[in-house]
Amino acid sequence: MINRSVKYTIAAFYRFLSIAEPQALAAELRNLFQDSDLRGTSLIATEGINGTMAGSAETIDRLLAIFTEKVGLDRAEVKFTTSETEPFRKLRFAVKREIITFRQDVDPNQPGTYVRPEDWNELIAQHDVLVLDTRNSYETEVGTFEGAVLPQTASFSEFATYVRQNLDPAKHRKVAMFCTGGIRCEKASAFMLQEGFEEVYHLRGGILRYLEQVPEEQSKWQGQCYIFDKRMTVGREDFQ
Repeated sequence: MINRSVKYTIAAFYRFLSIAEPQALAAELRNLFQDSDLRGTSLIATEGINGTMAGSAETIDRLLAIFTEKVGLDRAEVKFTTSETEPFRKLRFAVKREIITFRQDVDPNQPGTYVRPEDWNELIAQHDVLVLDTRNSYETEVGTFEGAVLPQTASFSEFATYVRQNLDPAKHRKVAMFCTGGIRCEKASAFMLQEGFEEVYHLRGGILRYLEQVPEEQSKWQGQCYIFDKRMTVGREDFQ
């Protein structure tokens, strides 16, 4: 839900779908918002959209309405945070080969099993579940879940190599993975299923949705969550 009492609303979103003309969509969006207060970056590719954008509540409403119309974005899946200072300086609608760079041939529309934030604690408490942080080392340094395995990757494109060199489908039969907003886990979980891992779960909406929905006294999150804007990190207090 958008908080209209603050100066800047930040919306993080993604959707995997086939986009025939990403260049045309990017050009249309630039034309619509070039004179607005919208800032941030949206990546557009033939495989979908991925963005974190900031602006007034009215501008964010307008942007999300367009994405809902153009690509079927589900507003319920958008993660909202707020800021009194401008999180981004520029506005970018960039066309890319992938909306999250993985460099593996996987189908993100065939991911693992989604786990709701309210069910996450019960899952990761199971003794036979490997809890896997799919994020990079500079992100995990500021916060992660209790007991999570940290691959210590420098970029997401290294994740596949880590899995192949360090994890075994015969040994790690249940894997519960998480990331910032959920998008990396779409590809990562699909990849692990493809590699023969039997049960692969991922936190729906990522860390951001967990911090928003799970009460502090029940939270298994430790530290802050690294994000890609001038705030650098967010905690549960940013979702009030």
